[in-house]
Amino acid sequence: MSATEAGLLVAVFAACAVEAVEAATIVLAIGTVRGWRAAWAGTGAGLAVLAVVVAALGPALTAVPLGALRLVVGGLLLTFGLQWLRKAILRAGGVKALSDEDVRFARERGAALAHDEGAESNARGVDAYGFVVAFKGVVLEGLEVAFIVVTFGANDGHVAAAAGAAVLAVLVVAGAVALARAPLRRVPENTLKFAVGVMLTAFGTFWGAEGAGIAWPGGEAALAGVVAWVALVAVGLAALLRRRGGAPRAARVAA
Repeated sequence: MSATEAGLLVAVFAACAVEAVEAATIVLAIGTVRGWRAAWAGTGAGLAVLAVVVAALGPALTAVPLGALRLVVGGLLLTFGLQWLRKAILRAGGVKALSDEDVRFARERGAALAHDEGAESNARGVDAYGFVVAFKGVVLEGLEVAFIVVTFGANDGHVAAAAGAAVLAVLVVAGAVALARAPLRRVPENTLKFAVGVMLTAFGTFWGAEGAGIAWPGGEAALAGVVAWVALVAVGLAALLRRRGGAPRAARVAA
C-alpha cells in the first residue's frame, strides 16, 4: 500500500468517525426516550440507504475517463474539504464554540420528550417519530461521508477499501457508545475535523490539478508538500483569529 492510499484510508476513517459520533448522539437520544426498537430500525434503514448510494455511484464514477474523473473528484473534495476546514479553523480560533455532544444530546432528547405522541402509545409497533429522527440523523450525517468514500475510492479504484474504512469507523464508534451508554464527549471532534479538512483540501487540490493537466514535480510525492502547506496555512489562520480575540467573541455568543 502506497503512502497516498494509506492517507486516503485514514482520511475516510476520520471523516466517518466524526459523522458517526454525531449520528450516534442522535440515535442515543432517541433510543433512551422513544425506545430502542425505533432507534435501531431508523439506523438500519439509514445505513441501507447510504450503502445503496455508495454501491450505485462507485461503479458509475469509475466509468469516467481518468483525467475528467480527477477533475470532478478534485472539485468535490475541495468543496467538502474547505467546508470542514473553515468550520474547524473558526472553532480553533475561538470564533465559533466547540461542538458539544452533551448539548446536542440534550437538545435531541428534549425534542423527543416534547413530541406529543410518546413511545408508550406506540408500544405495539415501531415509534414513527423515533424511526424518522434516527433515520434522518444517520442519512444526513452519513451522506457527505458516502460521497467522500465514493470520490476517494473511485479515483484510484479503491471504493471497496474506502467503504471498509468507513464501516470500521462506524463499528468503532458504535462499540464506544455501547460501552459508554452516553455521548462521546471526550472525542477530539474539532481536531479530527481539522485533520480531515486538511486532507480533503490537499487531495482535492492535488487531483484537481492533475485532472486539469498539471504535472506535479515528483509525482505523488508532491502530495505530502500540498498537505503540509494546507495544514500550515490553516494553523496560521486559526492562530491569527485567536490573537485577534476570537475566544472572547465565542464566549459572548455562548452566553
